[in-house]
Amino acid sequence: MVHGGSQTGTNFTGTPDGREGWAQYFVRRGYAVYVVDQVARGRAAHWSQIHGPVQPARINFVEQRFVAPERYKQWPQAHLHTQWPGAGKPGDPVFDQFYASQFPSIVSFPKQQELNRDALVALLDKIGPAILLTHSQSGAFSWPVADARPNLVKALVAVEPSGPPVHDVENTGAPDWFKDAERTKLSGLSDVPLSYEPPLAAGAALDVVRQDKPDQPDLVRCWLQKEPARQLPNLKRIPVVIIMSEASYHAAYDHCTAAYLNQAGVPNTLIRLADVGVRGNGHMMMIEKNNAAIAGVIAQWLDRQRLRAPQAAR
Repeated sequence: MVHGGSQTGTNFTGTPDGREGWAQYFVRRGYAVYVVDQVARGRAAHWSQIHGPVQPARINFVEQRFVAPERYKQWPQAHLHTQWPGAGKPGDPVFDQFYASQFPSIVSFPKQQELNRDALVALLDKIGPAILLTHSQSGAFSWPVADARPNLVKALVAVEPSGPPVHDVENTGAPDWFKDAERTKLSGLSDVPLSYEPPLAAGAALDVVRQDKPDQPDLVRCWLQKEPARQLPNLKRIPVVIIMSEASYHAAYDHCTAAYLNQAGVPNTLIRLADVGVRGNGHMMMIEKNNAAIAGVIAQWLDRQRLRAPQAAR
């Protein structure tokens, strides 16, 4: 289990209001669970700026993106958020506990991807085949890790992975809601190279095109490759699921990641939690009130892939 931006592995080991996390849920089902901290973001004493400048957690960003998006309405689905376990503002004990867990992050996202790709590959080399569950920022690590070690990744569980492809999205509020970030992702899905077929020449960029109109008015216009699309052969035999909540800022664009993978020859399952009766969640779903219900959705998908833990409780 790999946490996202400004977070640590505590996302999975408990909730800010004192309930059990996803780590305990899957241990009880018989899985051996590894919860990692990203490079330069461990909870032990460490000079994290050895890899370059870091940026601190930002309280307004935490409120707008994670805790109380329904108050700020920066994307169309934000008003549906109901599952935060507390008042969602400074001074509330749950908010304060969560905000106290935020950590500085390396400013350079490409550097983070490079460092964490190598660390996760080293971990897989040590422990053997595993299911890789990522959240948010760490979704950008999952594709290059699986690309480098396709025989050691039994499945990719991408919980609202860093996206969408090609350009990140900036939320602007009504009436336009979205705009593309200027920077382009080197390999479409991340800022580190992936093994495309046919291969990209050194220094070459992918040929990409944006949808003329979104699939629905409250969604972003996806970027895809121009046809014929280059394929990602190392990923195509790995089961992939993308988990998307109802009220998160990802609700407007995780379908673009699914479409990009499909076009590149990587079959995947996009689970919209609202479609399976799990409503009201934001981006930090693993610590929200119904976190166990979402873990159950993931467990059911793993069962369907015949990836049930050998000692799973029945």
